[in-house]
Amino acid sequence: MKESDFNLKAKDGVQIFVRKWEDENIRPKAVLQISHGMGEHSIRYTYFAQFMVKNGFVVYANDHRGHGETAKTEKELGFFAKNEGWNKVVEDTHDLSLLIKKEYPHIPLFLMGHSMGSFIVRDLSSKYSSDYKGVILSGTTGDPGAIAVVGKVIGKLLAAFQGSTHKNKFLHNTAFAKFNVPFKPNRTNFDWLTRDEKVVDNYVADPKCGMIMSIGFILDLAEGVGYTNSGRAFDDTNIDLPVLLLSGKQDPVSEGGKGVIEVYEKYKKRGIKDLEMKLYPGCRHEILNELNNEEVYKDILMWMSKRI
Repeated sequence: MKESDFNLKAKDGVQIFVRKWEDENIRPKAVLQISHGMGEHSIRYTYFAQFMVKNGFVVYANDHRGHGETAKTEKELGFFAKNEGWNKVVEDTHDLSLLIKKEYPHIPLFLMGHSMGSFIVRDLSSKYSSDYKGVILSGTTGDPGAIAVVGKVIGKLLAAFQGSTHKNKFLHNTAFAKFNVPFKPNRTNFDWLTRDEKVVDNYVADPKCGMIMSIGFILDLAEGVGYTNSGRAFDDTNIDLPVLLLSGKQDPVSEGGKGVIEVYEKYKKRGIKDLEMKLYPGCRHEILNELNNEEVYKDILMWMSKRI
């Protein structure tokens, strides 16, 4: 097992940090590219990546702008870009896909996204479906409705006065603190992530996890969530692209799976030929880090293996 890293230069010159896991002694049967969630980074996918490598895959995962090793300073944490932040993050992810396809031109490439990463994957699926053998969406959700519209108005007003790089705790908490409410009394601010307390404690102790996000980031994320839940995004997704949706039944991001079902139904209406969904009882937001994560790992492996 070999883990390595490198920087991928984005179109605007930003250096995007990338991790790669592989077994140099075997011929891989496919590649899995992972797009991580908000307020975390690629190193948190190490155990899952190692599992996939042991089963014949090469795995890549980049740290998105404003996250992990791509954020060179504390000020950069939680901020995408001054302009077109969402689109830049999406294109960064696709640039990595293109690099992977050059390095492994003769084996399939699967794309998996968790939470924020799932919206990035859904965006890419609507624009570059032909580049992927299949996509896996973990912890995604549907249209947030009127609350997102109100949040964008407030966010734009705050950005006008405080600047897009400012980290407004009130706006951040308004957007995300509600996720912990179903799990009161709370042991930490991040009980909603998983039932595995060790994982939660490691997340809390990691200075590059759970940070307050900038006003600009929240506006960018709202744009991405809005687009990926639009009719256009679903209509532009190739019906031949296999799609797997996975989530916990206790995931507050999707209101206990309701948002996942909404996305499933929209893909079904679009006419996606190969569409599957599974909701795991008792699981919260991070199914890859749940108490039954081995079951989740095996489900993902089996789904991809059947499509190679």
